[in-house]
Amino acid sequence: MGTALPLPYLVNTAGLVLGVIFGATVQRSNFCTMGAISDMVLMGDTNRLRSWALAIAVAMLGSQLLHLAGLVDLNQSIYAAANLGLVGAILGGVMFGFGMVLAGGCGSRTLVRLGAGNLKSLIVVLMIGIAGYTTLRGLIGPVRLWLESWTAVNLKTLGFSSQTLPDLIGAGFGLNAESLRWPIALLLPALLLIWVFRDARFRHQPVLISAGIVIGAIIVGGWAATGILGADDFEPAPLISFTFVAPIGSALQYVMTFTGARLDFAVSTVAGVILGAFLMAKMNGSFRVESFANAQDMISHIIGGILMGIGGVIALGCTIGQGLTGVSTLALGSFVALGGIVIGGILGVRYLEEGSLPGAFRALFARG
Repeated sequence: MGTALPLPYLVNTAGLVLGVIFGATVQRSNFCTMGAISDMVLMGDTNRLRSWALAIAVAMLGSQLLHLAGLVDLNQSIYAAANLGLVGAILGGVMFGFGMVLAGGCGSRTLVRLGAGNLKSLIVVLMIGIAGYTTLRGLIGPVRLWLESWTAVNLKTLGFSSQTLPDLIGAGFGLNAESLRWPIALLLPALLLIWVFRDARFRHQPVLISAGIVIGAIIVGGWAATGILGADDFEPAPLISFTFVAPIGSALQYVMTFTGARLDFAVSTVAGVILGAFLMAKMNGSFRVESFANAQDMISHIIGGILMGIGGVIALGCTIGQGLTGVSTLALGSFVALGGIVIGGILGVRYLEEGSLPGAFRALFARG
């Protein structure tokens, strides 16, 4: 009689499989937050932005259904914590958004480009991992902790149990938080879906539509993998889904030391994304070895990776970690971080266009 696989193996395998699907989907569809912002700012093209919004709607609706069904408790995720760091969310989000433009893509897109043969992305991955880990547990860690201690608000002292919208609105108006979750969980995705599909041009983009649905569903799958497969009375897996800044640092540490970091769901997703992008690139003939054009190109990517590593940790996530996974929990801090990332991305696009930060700020406020 065989024995069941230990829970960590099941959770890690799920992370690897979901990562492969994620990487293959992004490589096939060119799903990219930085590209979506750039398309919108420079060309007025919102197709990729609508694909991202579609992913948010699917992730939000699916994740909330898991919570309402009692299969996972999203209030146990780090995003829902009562400690609300708005300054960190804004500052880190802007840093990350600006950095992803300099580096040519966010953390997830960088992993996909690496899998497809882009050697520039190898440098960016190293910078994200090193800067992120340094901010999380290294030299910059004390500065991050100081920022959190001085700016974070403990919502429990104000009578709120968490930073999720149902709890905040419910406590503010004397209503039951869980009874509010249904209308909020339905209304926000519905509004997003209306905006997404009102554009006739987007309705004729089957690849981007499919990508938005699949990537949103993968976020839901991440919650299910850690919250359902990883449920254990004695040693439950941490309740997480997809995010890529801190996991890249952990993955680098695991590769370098093997025993210095634990092979977990997050590290498995990093490996899966690279593998999925590699397989898809080989299948559709898009695998290309690409290097830096010149020294300035390299410097830009290095700085971008560093900003993403530091900003992503301060903001508690990236375009995927906060922009999809965090937002799917209905956490206020995630919406704020997402706004910071978008602002930073627009500022970065203007910076590349104008050639200087003062010019970028002038363009940002002049054109909106």
